[in-house]
This record gives sequence, C-alpha cells and structure tokens, in this order.
Amino acid sequence: MRARTRIIGSLEAVYKEAFEKAAKTDDQSRMDALDFGFQRDQVMLEVMLDLRDALAGLGEKDEPEGSSLLDKAKAIRDFTRLRPR
Repeated sequence: MRARTRIIGSLEAVYKEAFEKAAKTDDQSRMDALDFGFQRDQVMLEVMLDLRDALAGLGEKDEPEGSSLLDKAKAIRDFTRLRPR
C-alpha cells in the first residue's frame, strides 16, 4: 500500500507542474481553476485515504483468520452503513 505522504505528494506535483505552465502564460483563470481543483481533490483524497485506513483496520480487528470473501464484503457493507457496533 502506498504511503499517504507519497500519494499526496504525487497529487501536489501534478498540480504544481500545471500551475507553473499556466503562470508562464499568465493565464489567471487557469491558475484559479487549478488552485480550486487542487484544494477540492486534496480534500477528497484525504477522505478516501481515511476510508482506506479505516477499512484496513476493520479487516485486522473484526475478521477471523481465513474469512471468506463474502464475510469481508458484509463487513465492508456494515461499515459503510455506519452501524453502531
């Protein structure tokens, strides 16, 4: 599994390169769109990484060794329904 800092660093690198290209052509509207897009994507990525970490932890704590694929799917479904445990 890729580290959180590596994933966010990759996102930042992509946006930084595009932002620098827009800055060279003095395209303010493109720079504004990229800035907004980066912030939006960063928030969504953080949420997905938090879910990844939570689901990984769910598998470690709640599943007996050798659980079937169906049991794992049920555990994910239950987790996403946010049922109290």
